[in-house]
Amino acid sequence: MPLPTDPRSWRSPLRGPWLTSVFAVVLLVGLPLMIVTGLLSYAAYDPALGGSNDQTPEAGLLASYIWFDWFTSPSWLYRLNQGTHVLLGLALIPLVLAKLWSVAPKLFEWPPVSSVAQALERLSILLLVGSILFLLLTGVMNIQYDYAWGFSFYTGHFYAAWVFIAAFATHVALKLPAMIRALRSRSLVEELRTSTADTVAEPMDPDHLVSPDPAEATVSRRGALALVGGSSLTLLALSVGQSVDPLRPTALLSPRGRSYGDGPNDFQINTTFAEIGIDPTQTGSSWRLRLLGPDGQTRVLRREELLTMAMVTEELPIACVEGWSTSQLWTGVQLRELAALVGGVDVESVFVESMQQGGAFSTMSLTGKQIRADKSLLALKVNGVDLSLDHGFPARMIIPAAPGVRNTKWVETLTFGRAA
Repeated sequence: MPLPTDPRSWRSPLRGPWLTSVFAVVLLVGLPLMIVTGLLSYAAYDPALGGSNDQTPEAGLLASYIWFDWFTSPSWLYRLNQGTHVLLGLALIPLVLAKLWSVAPKLFEWPPVSSVAQALERLSILLLVGSILFLLLTGVMNIQYDYAWGFSFYTGHFYAAWVFIAAFATHVALKLPAMIRALRSRSLVEELRTSTADTVAEPMDPDHLVSPDPAEATVSRRGALALVGGSSLTLLALSVGQSVDPLRPTALLSPRGRSYGDGPNDFQINTTFAEIGIDPTQTGSSWRLRLLGPDGQTRVLRREELLTMAMVTEELPIACVEGWSTSQLWTGVQLRELAALVGGVDVESVFVESMQQGGAFSTMSLTGKQIRADKSLLALKVNGVDLSLDHGFPARMIIPAAPGVRNTKWVETLTFGRAA
């Protein structure tokens, strides 16, 4: 049997510049959108605030694009952004694999380097393939909530994304002219009309994608495109319910994207109170909310006192990095009203501390814009009833357009501060 480095081991008559370019042109549309939504997702953490908000404190220039505070309106912005990012990433998996299959002879070409120019090209391909497989694999595992690695998902994805961006840009610059020529070499309409019996190999090409000894076709290029496209649409159909409420039962590939009951507290969570180490006795009558103002003012409030304040009810989404989201009715005290209790009318940040012990997001900072937003709440109830322990009882943050982890549960202390 020929080794993978032998061109004779790759005999499919479908491989060639045209089919590879068809896959490439779809990825050329989808991957930049995935890049943009991914970078915006990271910006939504407001890493300039430091602490738990910044999972890449050594990023330097790589994070310089985040020159703005994250938005508070529309309230569904992060839900749309992250849902698009995750769903698109899943839908592109068959296309990425098909593209890799179509260029497999090139990946195993021997000798691997014959000139400086080729060495640079192959290095960009190595980084491109390695980074996109890393991003897709860890992304899928994160959706399934199966943390099987010893590093931060946020940090790993951020740096791998920049490796991918650099390699992708280089690869596009090198291959775009060849892709355009290949797409012009054949008619898509004619290929879609060609049966398996009439499918033959493309003419030999300088990149050696076409087999020198092609086998008889067992599927047409039309069939190959239908298989890849159908696989992408199937993944999308089985995942979109995690972000679109009416389709929730169809989210068969998103275990955290489905609702689990009809009760007011029966919707998604990432972590239960037991898993995070919350002692239920801490949430009872002894619980107090501490408010610390920018000039040393302090207030300590019981939950009963919070319930006597002006209550606001808002329908707001919870949207997590895994891609799932849900919209619920939250009732609580506006964050700006709590700030005013300790002289924080002009504050520019609040440091939120949870009762949970440990974890990457047991503390979180919010911006002045988020404090002053009408819909930013310290929520005490959901859908007309008290929060459950799993949903953050006795009180949790609900911030419009913010990632799920910035909606801290089991809130214990709010420290308001002015700009330095």
